[in-house]
Parts: sequence; C-alpha cells; structure tokens
Amino acid sequence: MVRDIVIGMADGLTVPFALAAGLSGAVDGTRIVVVAGLAEIAAGAIAMGLGGYLAAKNDAEHYASELHREEREVMERTADEEQEVREILKTYGLKPDQVDPILTHFKANPKVWVDWMMRFELNLDEPHPSRAITSAITIAVSYIVGGMVPLTPYILVPTPAVALQYSAIATMVALFAFGYMKGTFTGTQPWRSAFRTTLIGGVAAAAAFGIAKAIG
Repeated sequence: MVRDIVIGMADGLTVPFALAAGLSGAVDGTRIVVVAGLAEIAAGAIAMGLGGYLAAKNDAEHYASELHREEREVMERTADEEQEVREILKTYGLKPDQVDPILTHFKANPKVWVDWMMRFELNLDEPHPSRAITSAITIAVSYIVGGMVPLTPYILVPTPAVALQYSAIATMVALFAFGYMKGTFTGTQPWRSAFRTTLIGGVAAAAAFGIAKAIG
C-alpha cells in the first residue's frame, strides 16, 4: 500500500502541477486551467489506477504460473529440487547432515516444500486476493489527492499569475513533505528523498511553463 501511495501521489503532485504551470503562461483566466486540470486529474487517476490493477493482476498470474510449475517439479523432478534446496541452504551455512532432516520433512509435506521454494528460490510471496482492486483504488485516490494540491489555488484565485505563485508554494511544500515521508517509509535518507522529489517536480513544472510561454 505504501508503494501504491508513493506511485499515485508522486505523479498526482507533479503532472497536474506541470500542466497548470504550463497553461498559466498561455491563458488570461484560470477557468481553462481548472477545467483542464480537473480533466487531467480524472484521466490520470483512471489510467494510473488501471495500470496498478493490471500490474497486480499480472503479479498474481505470474505467481500462480510459478506455483504450478514448482508443484510439478517437486513431484516429477524430486532429485533436482532436493539439490536446489541443498544449494540454497548451503548459502546459509548449513552442512549436508543438517539439510537431510529438512529434506525429509519437505518430502513428507510437499505443500510446505513448494511454499518454501516459492519464497527462497524464486523470492515470490503469494499476493492477497484483493490486491488488484486495493492497488487500483489506492493509486487512483492518491493521484486525486496529490493533483488537487497544485490545482486548488486556481479554483480560489482568478488571476493565473497569482494562482501560479500559490500553486508553486503549495506544491513544493507538499512535494518536500511527501518526499520526506517516502524516504522514511522506504528506509532511504528522508532529506535526500525530499530534495530529489521536490527538484523533479520543480523541473517538470518549469519546463512546461517555459514551453507554453514560448509558444503563446
């Protein structure tokens, strides 16, 4: 869920901000910015949510396929699977006489054996049955929440130039806070994550604003 929030919020803060900033350099009023921004947020939330759904479904299908293959190999290629177990446990420092009781237990419990191989050989965890739906909703909602941060000033302030200033401040603060929290949850350096996230969002908005200003 943390990963899905990061994906949705990061794009939600950056893309609508860049769009609104770009349009601010080409229009006289904020109505067009608001309409275009809301349309982009709706389209982006749907697209991102659908992408999250399909990604989660693909993960589930991949897990099911690998599970079926592993079940077949445990039954039909037992000797090969035993050797794989020995090689894996050897990396943990276990000696052959320590591995033999484990293999005896595995052969008496094929399901446990398969589950162990899925995790320690393939590094795959079984996806939750509702993972696809949860992922889609989480990403979409996060995108909407993030997207409303840069767009709200344009709803409240009628002048694009003034609204852009408030939008830039609100978005940069939100990007910094979001980057810091992301770094905290993911175990990376929070301050570095905050700076990097803010820099990427600022560069995207500045580029969009410059292109629209040059064209307009």
